Amino acid sequence: MTEKYLPADIEPKWQAKWNESELYRQEINLDKPKYYALTMLPYPSGELHIGHWYAMAPSDARARFKRMNGYNVLFPMGFDSFGLPAENAAIERKIHPATWTYENIDRMRIQLRSMGAMFDWRREAISSDPSYYRWSQWFFKKLLELGLAYRKKAAVDFCPHCNTTLAREQVWGDDRHCERCKTPVIKKDLEQWFFKSTNYAEELLDFSEINWPERVRVMQTNWIGRSTGADVVFWTESGDPISIFTTRPDTLWGATFMVLAPEHPLVDKITSVEQRIEVDAYRSAAARMEDIDREAADREKTGVFTGAYAINPVNSERIPIWVADYVLMSYGSGAIMAVPAHDDRDFEFATKFNLPIVEVILSPERSTDGGALTEAYTSKDAGQMINSGIFDGTPIEEAVEKVTAWLEENDIGKAAVNYRLRDWLISRQRYWGTPIPIVYCPRHDAVPVPDDDLPVLLPEDVEFMPTGESPLKFHEEFLHTHCPICGEEALRETDTMDTFMCSSWYQYRYLSPQDEEAPFDPDEGAYWLPVDQYTGGIEHATMHLIYTRFFTKTMRDMGLVSFDEPMMALYNQGMVLGEDGEKMSKSRGNVVAPDRLVAQYGADAVRTYLMFFAKWDQGGPWNYDGIKGPQRLLYDVWEIGSVEYEPSKIDREAGRALRRKTHQVIRKVTADLESFSFNTAVAAIMELRNAIIDSQKLANVSREIWDESVQNLLLLLAPIAPHLTEELWQRKGYEYSIHQQTWPVWDEEIVKEDTVTLIIQINGKVRDKIEVPTNSDDDFLEETALASEKVQNWLDGKELRKVIVAKGKLVNIVV
Repeated sequence: MTEKYLPADIEPKWQAKWNESELYRQEINLDKPKYYALTMLPYPSGELHIGHWYAMAPSDARARFKRMNGYNVLFPMGFDSFGLPAENAAIERKIHPATWTYENIDRMRIQLRSMGAMFDWRREAISSDPSYYRWSQWFFKKLLELGLAYRKKAAVDFCPHCNTTLAREQVWGDDRHCERCKTPVIKKDLEQWFFKSTNYAEELLDFSEINWPERVRVMQTNWIGRSTGADVVFWTESGDPISIFTTRPDTLWGATFMVLAPEHPLVDKITSVEQRIEVDAYRSAAARMEDIDREAADREKTGVFTGAYAINPVNSERIPIWVADYVLMSYGSGAIMAVPAHDDRDFEFATKFNLPIVEVILSPERSTDGGALTEAYTSKDAGQMINSGIFDGTPIEEAVEKVTAWLEENDIGKAAVNYRLRDWLISRQRYWGTPIPIVYCPRHDAVPVPDDDLPVLLPEDVEFMPTGESPLKFHEEFLHTHCPICGEEALRETDTMDTFMCSSWYQYRYLSPQDEEAPFDPDEGAYWLPVDQYTGGIEHATMHLIYTRFFTKTMRDMGLVSFDEPMMALYNQGMVLGEDGEKMSKSRGNVVAPDRLVAQYGADAVRTYLMFFAKWDQGGPWNYDGIKGPQRLLYDVWEIGSVEYEPSKIDREAGRALRRKTHQVIRKVTADLESFSFNTAVAAIMELRNAIIDSQKLANVSREIWDESVQNLLLLLAPIAPHLTEELWQRKGYEYSIHQQTWPVWDEEIVKEDTVTLIIQINGKVRDKIEVPTNSDDDFLEETALASEKVQNWLDGKELRKVIVAKGKLVNIVV
């Protein structure tokens, strides 16, 4: 009988030992290749959920694997701790956001330690610490110096009852109401701060330096939305210019009306007295809609005539100007020329409102007298220009280039590139975030706070308004200050920064989180940067993962780093669903609590199951019964590692078979962990477990081969189940720690099988299978196949025409 396996005793013991011996403390080591492994830091929302474990435990196993392969691995952890949930909790629970946040961090830190991950806790960074957000403010100033930060009016969601702006997360329901008072929200223009992320749009489309998933690259490419075409200026009859961007300048002659976004600044000026009431009502309704709903292709088009007209610059036609919500101020100029004959949305709009439809690109399937169009012809690949003056007959494949050149020659327009990407709005009208380091002076306008006065601290003695407005507006000591230039009385900016600002550069702060002289130590940066491997959810593809790329490129332009991309490789894990196959939520009652699982099965069992139950990049539904298989594996390994093995009789062939299996599994697990294929790595370890147990029952392999196989079993399992393997490694008297050992290497000669299965076909149909020695020559294989009793029966009475031997594994007999 062996001693019972008790994870509840073993796991805390080794976590304490690792911490005491600073096993995972990582320093610069020029004798080893560096490997910066990073997994996305959590928001301290209360407790770790199984999704955190699913992201972090396999990432930890991969980091451990790289360390055992000779890399100096940095694997840090921190907390993205500013944000709206903490402020909501403060209002709902009547506690300070800092109290709620730091209590959660304390709890989550304990939970993270229970995972047994190799986090270097000395490098912990917390974005709501003044020592962290001081440098967020410093970066803001640097971006301002580079001309990459600016202030302008922008629309925000506003609750008229609470008299406050709302973040997107605070607007609920299809009717877009305030989460606090249920009042329908409206749009309101406020002065806000932006970063010029569009300056880097072209660079952000270049993924040549990074190994990121194709799906992320496509999502970012679509989000940035590069379009080529022309900028063209139309003029209203009253002399106001309307700039538009079009990807189809070849269709200008078919523009029969114009459409302005409801928010366009010209709407107020050009709307006629007769149309004013209708236009104002329409604009109010549009202000309550989300852009994504306004753009929906299947939504019925709505609009209102302004009473004004513009002149088409290519043919001097007088065309009406409409307001419609399917045109957005957030894309292009907020104005479009409408060409209903060649754009689906414009066709639907023109048909509904009985506006002219002029065909200017003739489809090869239509004649010039083909009658009215029944749908828009939108192809860019075939056709010719018609009803377009001097360009009639121009093939469509030449049309855009020729028309654009003509526009430039006649000062009507010019070639242009447009992006869907908008500049990054970083202002947030709430308390729990990084204060923007700006003061407003009556004489000098917006003035940055000097470096010596950073950080601009969030005041702690604030009173939260029942409406949810930012307390900074009403904190006299914070609000009132003096101008750094002239010393006159001034007011502080009361907006705080978008929390994505904090998470855009956190990987740099891990390098020296207590540094008071710089955002990170340049010596640490020269060694560790950039991040080698990043892991996290694909849901961050078009926000965090774009912002951190933008931020690194600005840091390069500041001279802080010498590279272009923050993370060289990215891997996205999937999602753990509830047992019902649905996304986990408290309302569904399908949430899996990792703390209870650890108490019941142990952290190693939870880790092993999470790496076994599904492909890591796909995820799947949780299965409480499924954890029993990985748990059985650990109990079997405990038995194997604890037993005193003594052979009773030695079978050399059995010994060779066990060594072969061991080396085959080393090869398999090595390849699988390198490629994040954790599930098949665990399955291969289970195969080795089975082979060792079979040898144990028969006691027919030598002690040397037994020890080699068991030792390799522990080494292979160490990244996945770190506590169990550490305990057994110590009990066997090996050197501390198993996690400092070299990863096992397989021998190609040992891996080779002694025999292979020879498949014998007659006229392409399998008739027999025979085991033959590996590397047998073709003559031997042919003789063996023809000598087979089954083959002889099939050949009886038939004429043998030829024998084909393929790759040493197949013989095809043609009769």
